[in-house]
Amino acid sequence: MEERDRFQSVAEERAVLVRVIFPESPFEDEPLDELRGLATTAGTIVVGGMTQRRNKPNATAYLGKGKIEELKVFVENQNADVVIFDNDLSPAQTRNLEKAFKVKVIDRTELILDIFARSAQTYEARLAVELAQLEYSLPRLKRMWTHLSRYNMGVGMRGPGEKQLEVDRRLVEKRIHDLKAELKGVEKRKERQVASRRGHMTVSLVGYTNAGKSTLMNALTDASVEAKDKLFATLDTRTRRWQLPNWGPVLLSDTVGFIRDLPHRLIASFKATLEEVRQADLLLHIADISNPAVFNQIDAVADVLGEVGIEEKDMLLVINKTDCLLTSSRLDAVLSRFPNAIPISAANDQGFDRLALAVSDAISRTFHDVDIETGVENGRLMAYLAEHGEVLSQQFKGNRVVIHCRLPEKYLGRINEEGTLVMKHGSEFPPQSGGSQDAESVKGLT
Repeated sequence: MEERDRFQSVAEERAVLVRVIFPESPFEDEPLDELRGLATTAGTIVVGGMTQRRNKPNATAYLGKGKIEELKVFVENQNADVVIFDNDLSPAQTRNLEKAFKVKVIDRTELILDIFARSAQTYEARLAVELAQLEYSLPRLKRMWTHLSRYNMGVGMRGPGEKQLEVDRRLVEKRIHDLKAELKGVEKRKERQVASRRGHMTVSLVGYTNAGKSTLMNALTDASVEAKDKLFATLDTRTRRWQLPNWGPVLLSDTVGFIRDLPHRLIASFKATLEEVRQADLLLHIADISNPAVFNQIDAVADVLGEVGIEEKDMLLVINKTDCLLTSSRLDAVLSRFPNAIPISAANDQGFDRLALAVSDAISRTFHDVDIETGVENGRLMAYLAEHGEVLSQQFKGNRVVIHCRLPEKYLGRINEEGTLVMKHGSEFPPQSGGSQDAESVKGLT
């Protein structure tokens, strides 16, 4: 095996799966199920797996000596090409394990990066994946290029005496710098693009990978988004118009799926993609009730949202794939913990009426019925109210008009009126940020 091959695709290779389970690890009936799904998505043929329970990893090889010997025999008997760990390994641990097994060893992060690299379709996604891969590989360059040795010192080589490895490291560091600069530009464009939709209510789908977000997106919007029964089928955000019954059009966005222990490099690299989630008015957290680890997956999504700083968003939990349940026991357990969750089947269009009503109610909570008095000549304000809210009635008093409308809270602070902004029934509306903001902002819209 040549080390330079270890970052190539793992397609068609025979894989043995390994997971070390620690006391703080989430309980799972089948601890290798998710890793098996990842390995299959990456194109390997899974020929077996092993687990070991430890209080902490072995510093040199992650596994204990006895388990290494047992696994070595198993790898030989199965004629395996690669050993895949459901844990993150240090470069030294990977090197020691490869020496022991005489086959390639990859960890959870490298496997996920390989899958992302296969699935990336857009320019933005490819940039994000390449950056994450290079940042992962940088501390591992020594193992990737072990065939390169130090230059012999001699004429023309006195001075620094660089190794080829150091040259390669600088090339990788420069590429990382360039990619970060390109992604900064992508992020700014994405921020402007999302900001341009401020005139519409926006709803984003979030959830564990393969929870059925794209299937739901297609069912609600006829979006024709690719929906496959595999992990990370969607890496790029797609936004479509959803005609919400008894409400009107909202913008619905499908986003990249999350996963337990999602590599930090990927979270940082996909910042632009997650901008849709960050700016959304409402999040729909889609959970797969058919998965025995549904509680762990719900918690993992909450952890990722917290890591990117968007855990405070208004959110509805949507329990998908109810058609896959043979009994109601698991659904009952989820509803006992999350009584406001909405059961649906995106594949069979079940539960959509309740979902639409819940989304309408959630969005409506961000709206206020207000009376706004202004001059009849203030056409710009009237157009603003009609665009961002719902004008319910108008009462004219000479050269003044009182407009009764329903408006999202986020637009109240931008209202420009020369009279008094009052709540329905005449109760005084509090200023958005103190003082005479309304009188000042009026001049900006007239």
